Amino acid sequence: MTDKPLRTLIVDDEPLALERMEIICREIAGIEVAGTAQDGAAALRQIGALAPDLVLLDMTMPELDGLAVARALTRQEDAPAVVFVTAHDNFAVEAFDLEAVDYVLKPVTPERLERAVARAAARRGQRASGGGDWLSEFWVPYRSELLRISADDVDRIDAERDYVRLHVGQKDGASRTYLLLQTVSGLEARLDPERFIRLHRSTILRRDRIKGLRHDGLGVWSAELEDGTLVRIGRTYLAKAKAMAGR
Repeated sequence: MTDKPLRTLIVDDEPLALERMEIICREIAGIEVAGTAQDGAAALRQIGALAPDLVLLDMTMPELDGLAVARALTRQEDAPAVVFVTAHDNFAVEAFDLEAVDYVLKPVTPERLERAVARAAARRGQRASGGGDWLSEFWVPYRSELLRISADDVDRIDAERDYVRLHVGQKDGASRTYLLLQTVSGLEARLDPERFIRLHRSTILRRDRIKGLRHDGLGVWSAELEDGTLVRIGRTYLAKAKAMAGR
């Protein structure tokens, strides 16, 4: 975490919840509460006036809810990081589609909020160092919880209608898959092209999981993965694949 504390705006329409969040924030090193707001419109006004680094944002509020506030922030340059703090677990997909740093379920504990703040600080440090703003993690619904999947652990991404399937764990031999509401094209734009490459209209691969390229005849090429899986390369992506191989 950086030396400079994250100036933080707390947004919640319930006064008791707002007070409790202020108390918890005082226990966490690395942040200072710059202000509070009790509805979405007030939150946007406070963000404009205070320019906070971080917004702890309630999801369900009358009129302008948390998603609407976060959506408005995506249109701003140098917008603050957003951590949703909510009692509802059914908005996670929408939240992370809006590039939220974290999604914390109530009742909030200091330890859980501290992890969220650390992620916000890490994102700020990445931007300050010019490290880009590529997607570094996924939050996926799994049974009755949300799982954090590091981009470092994702081997392959396949399109399945309105969803993508993340393939995880190829390298350690314990392959698992998770569905995420997202399009392949939308995801490709948010992934670091130095680490991921799209080789088919339905498939994105981790570059370091590709063992080699194989010519199957009649102009058909495939990428061979470390586990022996062959992934066909789309014709429109063949030039990109050959460029990756230095050909």
